Amino acid sequence: MFKIYILLFLSIFSLSAIAQEDIILMDNDTIRRQYNAAMEDSRIFRPRHLNISEDETIKLADRLPSFAVYRDTYFVTGVPLNEKITNESADASFQVSIRQRLTKSVLPFKTFLYLTYTQKSFWDIYSESSPFRDTNYNPGLGLGKYIIHDKKLVGAAFAQIKHESNGRDGDDSRSWNYLSLSMKYYFNARFNLSGEFWIPYVDGENNHDLLDYRGLGYISINYVSYKHKWWLSADINPRKGFGNINTVLTASFRISEKANQYIFARMYNGYGESLIDYNKYTMNVRVGICIKPDFYSIF
Repeated sequence: MFKIYILLFLSIFSLSAIAQEDIILMDNDTIRRQYNAAMEDSRIFRPRHLNISEDETIKLADRLPSFAVYRDTYFVTGVPLNEKITNESADASFQVSIRQRLTKSVLPFKTFLYLTYTQKSFWDIYSESSPFRDTNYNPGLGLGKYIIHDKKLVGAAFAQIKHESNGRDGDDSRSWNYLSLSMKYYFNARFNLSGEFWIPYVDGENNHDLLDYRGLGYISINYVSYKHKWWLSADINPRKGFGNINTVLTASFRISEKANQYIFARMYNGYGESLIDYNKYTMNVRVGICIKPDFYSIF
């Protein structure tokens, strides 16, 4: 089974060797000049949107490969920060996340239909027999649309039906279903904000209180340096109780200017990292390699 994961991971690496920005911009000198000027502007909190019509935006979006990376796709290993480091507590984790656009922007309100799939595994690689502690499966089906304001591309909006479970039965079974409503706002070519809100239906008998630990959504802050050499992000996920927050901090260093592959460091602090231990507090840091989605991705 692990060989299958590796083959899938490598196939995504090959498909993602060229950043999608190059595909978007290579045939449009006007948009390329706007993008390059925005990238050279160091005032990251200054709104600076691409001046592009809705028709141009849709044409460019529909030209993108229908199959691509959806969320960070990574392989990392690391140690806990809230307990003693041992062969049992150190581990590895990897995530494979892909999306497939099912239609072009021909649906009502110029939206398109897309399918996503994210799979995250937690591997006790340093323990005897190296068992997988948990694997979480997260498919989804949704609609996406660019947001154009005053002839400028300012963001994107999404509505998606999702399911997440760990594929087990009995006492170890964990699952839930939810409607995901999300948006992304591009301040400029270097800085964007995104957020996701969940309308849940928790059907798992063994995780009826999941939302106390996972909350009802999150906000993500993303910054890239010039030419995407560095990509820094923070995911802030409020949970039940005043001041209770799950946080994910990542720092990524781009290996090559033309390749969408990064040296990756990830720190998690809070609850709900995995479904099997959703009510267990964890604080850890892991490092490895990552494929990033496009910074200007509609998804």
